[in-house]
Amino acid sequence: MGDTLFCFGLGFSAKVLAARLHAEGWDVIGTSRSLEKAANLAALGYDSHVFDGTAPLSDPSVLAPATHMLISVPAEEDADAVLRWHSEHIARLPNLKWLGYLSTTGVYGDRAGGWVDETTPINPTQGRSRRRAEAEAGWLRLQAEHGVPVHVFRLAGIYGPGRNQLEGIKRGTAHRINKPGQVFCRIHVADIASVLQASMARPNPGAIYNLADDEPAPPQDVVAYAAELLKLPVPPEIPFAAANLSPMAASFYADSRRVRNDRIKTELGVTLQYPTYREGLAALL
Repeated sequence: MGDTLFCFGLGFSAKVLAARLHAEGWDVIGTSRSLEKAANLAALGYDSHVFDGTAPLSDPSVLAPATHMLISVPAEEDADAVLRWHSEHIARLPNLKWLGYLSTTGVYGDRAGGWVDETTPINPTQGRSRRRAEAEAGWLRLQAEHGVPVHVFRLAGIYGPGRNQLEGIKRGTAHRINKPGQVFCRIHVADIASVLQASMARPNPGAIYNLADDEPAPPQDVVAYAAELLKLPVPPEIPFAAANLSPMAASFYADSRRVRNDRIKTELGVTLQYPTYREGLAALL
């Protein structure tokens, strides 16, 4: 029997991994939140199902072929929807060799620009990050209690085709907001897929990995570089206090930290294709 990837939430990041594995002959089964999106997945050659988190899959037996499973769904208000509806089914899967849960580096909270690694105690300050921390704990409990081969991946800010600062510059919506001392970490979607593949090849149940590139950077620097690549005017800097951000946008500036990525290199042997935003944006251009 060949390998089968089951993706809860076949979205931006998961699609890159799914496409790579499908090209290697894997079967791919995935979920979307609507019938329309599920039809789009079916058009790619995937077995697709609807799962919006409000109810279980209509037929949980579709999980049975999974040899590998990726959980890439938002952490909802109360808990992780996949855990809520399907933890018992997943614990009984006969062929499961690897499960990956996509979390966020937001679980570390605000470190005033200081460095964190996977041994740093988590201290989430945002509601969405607290929900991720709860979901991480739930998945790791499933590993501890039932032997499910769970791996946790804490992702920095994701960018890639169609979702990057070049697009914002071209649309005229990119702003260079300057909050002194603020840095963000980021990771290219192709490097996410590479780390997940490396982990699949070298399972280590219970492991946690940070996924970030080598250079935490002030957000205004990334916007300026994108403008320079496009040979367009660099937007003027706006002081954070004068930026008039929405509560959601402002919440991203509440945390500042630098994320170490040594473990993906030493344990998984990963070499980042895009070690900084410069390589990533240049390739996207």
